[in-house]
Amino acid sequence: MSGPLTSLKVIEMVGLGPAPLAGQLLADLGAEVIVIDRKSGMDISKEVNRRGKKSIALNLKDKKGIEVAHKLIAGADILLEGFRPGVMERLHLGPTDCDAINPRLIYGRMTGWGQQGPLSHSAGHDINYLAVTGALHAIGKKGEPPIPPLNLAADYGGGSMFLVMGILSAIIERGISGKGQVVDAAMVDGVPAMMGLIQTMVGQGFWTNNREDNFLDTGAPWYRCYKTSDEKFVSVGAIEPQFFAELISLLELDETLLKQQNDKAQWPAMHTLFEEIFGTKTRDEWAKLFEGTDACVAPVLNFQEAEAYPHNAERNVFFNRNGITQTSVAPRLSRSISDVPKAATQTGADGKTLLSDIGVSENEINSLASSGVLL
Repeated sequence: MSGPLTSLKVIEMVGLGPAPLAGQLLADLGAEVIVIDRKSGMDISKEVNRRGKKSIALNLKDKKGIEVAHKLIAGADILLEGFRPGVMERLHLGPTDCDAINPRLIYGRMTGWGQQGPLSHSAGHDINYLAVTGALHAIGKKGEPPIPPLNLAADYGGGSMFLVMGILSAIIERGISGKGQVVDAAMVDGVPAMMGLIQTMVGQGFWTNNREDNFLDTGAPWYRCYKTSDEKFVSVGAIEPQFFAELISLLELDETLLKQQNDKAQWPAMHTLFEEIFGTKTRDEWAKLFEGTDACVAPVLNFQEAEAYPHNAERNVFFNRNGITQTSVAPRLSRSISDVPKAATQTGADGKTLLSDIGVSENEINSLASSGVLL
């Protein structure tokens, strides 16, 4: 193992979405991440979020399974779980239980609604958390339903990233206090925390509640995508005046447009003009024209094209393993360089080794396996 987090041991309760990504990011940076699975023998070799992790499958409905989990937690730095409030407590694996076992444990809890509040026990998904925080209302076309940006903004932006930040903050604080603590990462907290710029513009009167009426919601003709002659698209993000000026110059348009950049009354006509112009060449022709300039124009690529894109290829942004294209470790550190993550194999594959590592005898391991505790 290599990377800046090699000193950390993480116990991750198996789940979906934000918590597994958080565990993957920690594993990518060198942490030893052990997933407690529900059953063994499942092929996880193509699951990107499982890369670099170990797996033990335990029957947590059995008292001895809980005892084994307690032994693992006793030697861990971090625990990750993404269940509804109360689930871990019913398993006797809640924060109070774990604090008695390991008072230095950082207990990371990942939910959509948070640990408290009238909706805390309700089901929900990324789209719902975006909806109630105001973010979803701002995304999409005028007069049409809002468009969720995949599940990137709430699940992973407002969820995983804030969970990781909270955990690493608690690790730093533990170095001072010597004590662990609970990290309550809720997507309804994280999404608004990313909206400082938008909140500023709303407060200053520069942002309206109408979609396609603002400069970051495709209302501005110089911040949106345009169809090209081959039915593909280019992205345009020429916000700053000097970048907008370069866009106008390379499109060979009249410089009088420079004074109209922020005049909303001129936006519809400018939008139509840009549509006509970008429709005269192919996407790749435009990409070649704008490449390396400050006009902030880039081709819109699909997943396969993104992998082969020269800039991405030069930086080795992606790599392929087991037929799965995935992203290399990010961010990159100058000294603590992480290895290329190893693919997972099967759930439960590391169970016996992990138990041996924490001092469980071979006879005990065999007994746990034969009794259905170690699955």
